[in-house]
Amino acid sequence: MPDFSHLHVHTQYSLLDGAADITKLYQKAIKDNMSALAITDHGNMFGVFNFVAEAYKHKLNPEDKNDKRLKVKPIIGCEFYITEDRHIHQFTKDKRDKRYHQVLLAKNETGYKNLTKLCSFGFMEGMYGKYPRIDKELILQYHEGLIATTCCIGAEVPQTILRKGEQAGEEIFKWWLDIFGDDYYIELQRHKIKEQDLVNEVLLKLAKKYKVKTIATNDSHYVERDDANAHDILLCINTGDLKSTPISTDEEGGKGHRFGFPNNEFYFKTKGEMSQIFHDVPESLDNTRDIVDKVELLDLKRQILLPNFPIPPEFLTQEQYLRHLTFEGAKKRYMDITPEVEERLNFELDTIEKMGFAGYFLIVMDFIQAARKLDVFVGPGRGSAAGSVVAYCIDITNIDPIKYDLLFERFLNPDRKSMPDIDTDFDDDGRQKVIDYVVKKYGKNQVAQIITYGTMAAKMSIKDVARVMDLPLSQANVLAKLVPEKPGIHLTRIFNAPITGEDSLEDKEKLQPDQLESVKELRRLFETDTLEGEVLHEAVKLEGSVRNTGIHAAGIIIAPKDLTELIPVCIAKDSDLLVTQYEGSVIESAGVIKMDFLGLKTLSIIKDALELIKQNHGVTIDINNISLDDPITYELYQKGETDGTFQFESDGMKKYLRELKPDQFGDLIAMNALYRPGPIQYIPQYIRRKHGDEPVAYDLPEMEEFLKETYGITVYQEQVMLLSRKLAGFTKGEADTLRKAMGKKQKAVLDKMRSKFLEGCEKNGLDTRKCEKIWTDWEAFASYAFNKSHATGYALVAYQTAYLKAHYSAEFMAAVLTNNLNNIDKLTFFMQESKRMDIPVLGP
Repeated sequence: MPDFSHLHVHTQYSLLDGAADITKLYQKAIKDNMSALAITDHGNMFGVFNFVAEAYKHKLNPEDKNDKRLKVKPIIGCEFYITEDRHIHQFTKDKRDKRYHQVLLAKNETGYKNLTKLCSFGFMEGMYGKYPRIDKELILQYHEGLIATTCCIGAEVPQTILRKGEQAGEEIFKWWLDIFGDDYYIELQRHKIKEQDLVNEVLLKLAKKYKVKTIATNDSHYVERDDANAHDILLCINTGDLKSTPISTDEEGGKGHRFGFPNNEFYFKTKGEMSQIFHDVPESLDNTRDIVDKVELLDLKRQILLPNFPIPPEFLTQEQYLRHLTFEGAKKRYMDITPEVEERLNFELDTIEKMGFAGYFLIVMDFIQAARKLDVFVGPGRGSAAGSVVAYCIDITNIDPIKYDLLFERFLNPDRKSMPDIDTDFDDDGRQKVIDYVVKKYGKNQVAQIITYGTMAAKMSIKDVARVMDLPLSQANVLAKLVPEKPGIHLTRIFNAPITGEDSLEDKEKLQPDQLESVKELRRLFETDTLEGEVLHEAVKLEGSVRNTGIHAAGIIIAPKDLTELIPVCIAKDSDLLVTQYEGSVIESAGVIKMDFLGLKTLSIIKDALELIKQNHGVTIDINNISLDDPITYELYQKGETDGTFQFESDGMKKYLRELKPDQFGDLIAMNALYRPGPIQYIPQYIRRKHGDEPVAYDLPEMEEFLKETYGITVYQEQVMLLSRKLAGFTKGEADTLRKAMGKKQKAVLDKMRSKFLEGCEKNGLDTRKCEKIWTDWEAFASYAFNKSHATGYALVAYQTAYLKAHYSAEFMAAVLTNNLNNIDKLTFFMQESKRMDIPVLGP
């Protein structure tokens, strides 16, 4: 068997053109003992990071951590669109944009960087319609470290041979050979296409004449031959055509025709199949090994590079400057810096310095300071960042973590290096001002938004396939409605999982009896020899395919240098910024820092209300320093009159507020944490205990210190962390690891920590039986426990809205109405609320 590897492979990231799942490609390559596998998607590198990461999941010797060898070497490439001049973007019927295909493979790190450059410039400078195009000028500039081939029938050399003859084709061939030399290969493909056979004859002559090695490839667009029909449907979804429309192999289709592939040969063939097809030129199979050996194994994971943040000359390091700013801020925040505050600050600063994140804090501090100067309303803090006293002292957040028992290690675990994640809320209009500031400070080529990939979920897959296969809309809707309304449900499970019993749809997806009946009906239709049955069969194959790209609602990348030096970028019609080609879940692993800039409508409402209060009453309210013990505000909560306020306006929440009768800020934090699926069941008990209708009990008296504020009920993740430290002597890092393991139900980690917890409790002289009960209770509901830092931040925003509604109801409701002008249902609802409050509403 020849040592053949596939070097021309499209994944599903060749959007609506490739139907191959990356994991399945590797599975097939491993099964067939291929030594390598390339990714060559059309014009983009969207799938490259995941493609390489998947290869690293399949180590040759996974037991030996020092053995870095992989079962299949990943080869990074791209099939570019080449045009004469990438800067020309206007064409006519007579002068169309002539594009050729061109495969380039990265030989080493330099090649990867140049591939990234070329791919980025294709979008930034060459975008025409849906085609990111490059030209020969760019290839001359960025060809180092790259391997080129004569590519497929759509490439420049084959097309010139077909249109202008052998001699003209040879001239083009020589241009590429001069540039790439020994890294230029003649690519032979055999897909039972007459024109391809003609081209191959000429290519073999050129190979002999110029002593250029031939390689055999298959223009792989799907994994198995049986996937050809699903792939054809995908092409129709892309072009908006019916499957019954006659096929033209031209990318543009043509009048009365659609784009399609001529046959079902474009799949990921085995070595055996390739050997039969190229039996007369066996060296072309073995020559793929020549390329595989040339290519260095690349790992795209990088240490995060922070943008440079300039510091005043009197400070030697960013760490020194951050420490100075923190203690200066602490004097203003705390007046008297107690030993407790000083110890906490030193612990946080030491952790930040040890992890190398001082620059990160300075960058965030800088754009939040800029936001306030630009009159942008900034939220008091969201997520676990509100647990940092350093963040509080340098004005990133506005919540005192010491006062509310918020933990820094919930934000940055000293035992586990991971990037801090400071998400910031801005008022809706102000968000863009802050992004503009960041772009101006760091440069347009160093700031980008983050790409998202829209995949075909169960219902969408059925509807898309039905439309292409001309199933009437009413029947398509009936099929889609049979899919149970459950987030993340998969057609594969619907058609293959047991209905009841272990790992069943009833057990795992928690489907109700009526939903299970719908599943049975879908299964019945799946087995029928009807158009509905065919639609369902193809929908299963296409489910999960990448359908389109979008932009992450909040994520912003800030890089230390031009982004095209680090990762591939693209552009989007609805953004003036560059957009990363790697998605948010992997972007930090690729070495760039992600910040979340969120627009929060509630902050716009507060900002507008404060402006109206100033206009109407001549009063300037500092909303961040209002009293949190205001009886009029709590009266509003006790009556459940919270319509229009933040996070406390649902009917269920209002019912519980009337029963609870909150009279302190801690009640609002607890309700914010408890009112969500799972922990909502503990609200009645919380209410009974607050009113003394049920005794407050603790398994151990030592627990009272941290559970007293929530009447003996574990509401927050921070309580589990603090108790594990107090009862069992866990370190701060171990306590956070426990919190994470409980939240994610990581059984292996929990089993290990259980024995450590019980040993620690026993060492501290605690009743082992009671400690076992505590652990069991934690395992049962700690996954429901909520992040107190986030609950506190959002409870504060909620309180601010309630304060304004209670004291300046007309101005507050005017701001609420103004910020809901585009939603007629909400507008009507809030007008009724204004009427209930005897506030007349005038037209805008």
